[in-house]
Formats: sequence, C-alpha cells, structure tokens
Amino acid sequence: MIDRVCDSIGVYAESGEKCTDAEVQLKAAPNGFHIDIFAPTVSITRVVLRWNLSLPTGLRILGDHWERGYGDLEWRGFVPERVMPWYVLLFDSRSSSTHGIGVSTGAGSFATWFVDQNGITLVLDVRNGAQGVHLGNRTLRAATLQTLASEGSESPFAFARRFCKLLCSQPRLPGFPVYSGNDWYYAYGQNSDEAIRRDAALIRELSPSRDNAPFMVVDAGWFPALGCSGGPYIKGNELFPDMPGLAAAMKALDVRPGIWIRPLLTADAPASWRMPSAHPIWKREKHIVLDPSVPEVLHLVREDITRMREWGYTLIKHDFTTFDITGRYGFEMMDGIVSPGAWSFADKSRTTAEIIRNLYQTIRDAAKDVILIGCNTVGHLGAGLFELQRTGDDTSGREWERTRKMGVNTLAFRMAQHDTFFAVDADCVGLTPKVPWKLNKQWMELLAASGTPLFVSADPTAIGPEQRAALFEAFSRSATVQPLAEPPDWLETTCPSHWRFGNETRKFDWGLFE
Repeated sequence: MIDRVCDSIGVYAESGEKCTDAEVQLKAAPNGFHIDIFAPTVSITRVVLRWNLSLPTGLRILGDHWERGYGDLEWRGFVPERVMPWYVLLFDSRSSSTHGIGVSTGAGSFATWFVDQNGITLVLDVRNGAQGVHLGNRTLRAATLQTLASEGSESPFAFARRFCKLLCSQPRLPGFPVYSGNDWYYAYGQNSDEAIRRDAALIRELSPSRDNAPFMVVDAGWFPALGCSGGPYIKGNELFPDMPGLAAAMKALDVRPGIWIRPLLTADAPASWRMPSAHPIWKREKHIVLDPSVPEVLHLVREDITRMREWGYTLIKHDFTTFDITGRYGFEMMDGIVSPGAWSFADKSRTTAEIIRNLYQTIRDAAKDVILIGCNTVGHLGAGLFELQRTGDDTSGREWERTRKMGVNTLAFRMAQHDTFFAVDADCVGLTPKVPWKLNKQWMELLAASGTPLFVSADPTAIGPEQRAALFEAFSRSATVQPLAEPPDWLETTCPSHWRFGNETRKFDWGLFE
C-alpha cells in the first residue's frame, strides 16, 4: 500500500513548533529506508512522516503494543486516534491480501502508527525522558522502515510471522523448548528456600524428559532489603539464606535454576544515580529508582547479573524496567511514552529508546550464555538480546477472568513474534484452588500444544491425581519441539476459542465469571 517514501516530514522541538534547524535523511534500505536525523543546534522531541493514501473501506487493522499486551490487541476498522506501536498490519478481505509496515527492532526511537481513511502517519518519539534530546554533532538513526505484502493465498497469520521475521534480522533464541515452574501465581512473594526446593522436586517428578530438563524460577520474594522488592542483590533474605546453595540443590534434582530481578529498584544508592525528583516514578514508588543513563548504574546492573550467573542460575527474569524508566505501564502510554514534564535523564544526548536498548545490552553482556526473559520490557528493543519475552500482562492464580483476558489475547496476537523476535511467553498457568480446574486445564493444554514456552505456578494444595496426570502430559509435550499453533478466528475476536494444531482444530470454552 505504501510504494513511495512519504508525502511530508515534520520535525518538532520542545516548544511544540516545527523545527527548521534539523535535517531528516531518508536512505534506501531493503524493503524500505533508514530514517536519520541531524540536529546539532536544537533539542528535538518527535519526527512525523505522512503518506496521503486513499485506503479501501472494509480494512481490518492490527498494531502491536509498547511492552506487554493488556488484553486489548485486536483487528479493528479505522480508528484514526488509535495508537499502534512499532508496526501495523492491514488486511483487505475483498482481495484476501495483507500489507505490513513497521520499523525494525532495535530502533533509536519509539515508533507509533496512526491509520485513517486518507492515509498513514508515523510518529517517532525521540525525546530524552519528557524533554527534547540534544544530539549534538552526531546523526541519530531513529528507525529503519520496512514494508511487505502478502503472497498468493497467504493467511494474515502466516504473513504476520513472515513480516516479523523481516523486522528482526537476528533473533536470539533458546536452543531448546523452555518449560518451567514458577512460584509467583500461588505464593505471590510469600516463598522460601524450602518451598522452592519442594516445587523443583515436583516439577522434576512430573517432567519425563531427561534430554531437556525443566526450569524452576525463584520469583519475587527472595530479595534481601526489608520491605523493598529490589536490591541491593548481594544475598538473599532470612528465608533464602544460601542463594548459590539453592541453585546447586535444583541442579542436583536435574532442574535448571532460574531467578527474578528488578534491576533498577533498590533500597539505597547515591543521589547522582537516581532518577530526577521530577520523574513521575516518585509518585508511585517509595523506594529508589536508578537512572540507566548513568555509567555507575550500568556497572551495578552488570555486577548484579554477573553475580546471579556465578551463583549458578541459568535463566534470569528481569522485570519492571519499562515502568521504572518511564513511570508508566504500556496501557497508560496512549498519549505518549512518558507524561509531559520537566525531567530528563542524566545523559541528555541519547533518546529514551537508545538508553533502554543500552541497558538491555548491558544485561545481555553480563548474562553471557544464561537465558534471559524480559518482563515489563520493550520487546521491540529487546529482540535480538533476550531469548524469551513476557508478551502479556500478568495472568492470575486468583481470578480466571484475568488469565482469559491477558493470557489468551497475548498468545494469539503476539504469536507472530515467536521465534522471529524471541520465544513468546504468554505467562503462567496459575494452578491454585481459587481458579476452576476445567478452565485452567484448557489454558495449560493450549500452551503445551502451542509451540511456545510453558510456565506453571503449581500450588501443592491444588495438585491431585487428575492435575498430576495433566501436568505430566503438558510437560511431556512442552519438552519437545511443537509446530506453532494458529488461531483462525483471531480476525473476529480478542479471545480466540478456535485453535489449529497442524491438521487438527480444537475449540476451547474459556468461560466467564466462574
């Protein structure tokens, strides 16, 4: 649908007015072009590109999300104010054709698409925090734009996967199917060394594979600072007296040890390391949030990740960095990545996107061969660095409706990113007495057969003979490579109930208000 560079370009300064002292260069690239910005004398906030098009009626349109999905991903008609991060797919039912336009992963800006009946607009947010970026004499590669059209009778789902593969040229993937226990959705932080050892033994008992051992992730609750769900991460608390010993105990059970960390939250740090006082995070978080543009903070993060690797943990789940950096969750970013204000990072010469990507690179370098899973992280900036990505907001071990809304939606609408950006984690099965087993069982069966990672939070009090048999079957499937499932009804609903597994199609009953 887009067969030319663009019809207009505008660069905007902090005043909100168009800036004439900046230059935007469009350089040819395969399937699109690079967008470079040179602004040596002025701080800039955004670049707007517009294509004037006469788009056909009846289009169905799908975008992505900034970090996790929140049960709100869907194909829709024209909604001119709809914010669609990173990429947009347009399906024309009359011709059964699909077009994609987006920016490559690892961009130097936050890219937003808007589609109306008269054209398509791309807004590149190049701010540093809530203010303009001071690029100086360097040229910023803000984004690389890519376009693609479907071929023959290619389905929208197959096209979406092929398009995501185009956007990420070098995904970093685990070398084996990942499946795991995780204590969060029944313990919710009330965990201990003893409980993790018990959970690891259960996961091992119910995992038949000896060629591909399961993981067991120690989620939030082990951190040492009293009352702070963060660092300093130099040891565990009194319920976790020996973190290296716990990792060794899991390995002795033939279980791969995993651990959770919130890298940018801590109980104590020098004032120069902290986010500025005007940052919106201080209204929502009583503990210290670190500024990832500060070299000493990156050094601290590097030391923390290195320490966990040296303790013996072979999977690290790093969490909350989007919220800690922007002061917002993804669903709150409909009017911008951060709230308008008078704050910026200590280093004002780089965009927020560049600072986030550099943080992720620091974590990657320190982790070495340890598997990384990003949670509340920007997938489009983590692709190529993380093996796994939590692609949806939390499911639940307390209310089924949350699992149905968050889990099923993100699995369906972000499966195109599986093995093209990273391995897609649609979040856990919260197997507890509070969630109806007949519904949880279906969710677990879908995840196990989907070809994506399976994580289970299994409350021991909810595990009877039927649950043990179902877990054994689910882990047996998840331990081996499965073809990727497809939701054929995803064009009509936010919560697909029909799923295709190879030549078999199954209908799930997701229920409501059980």
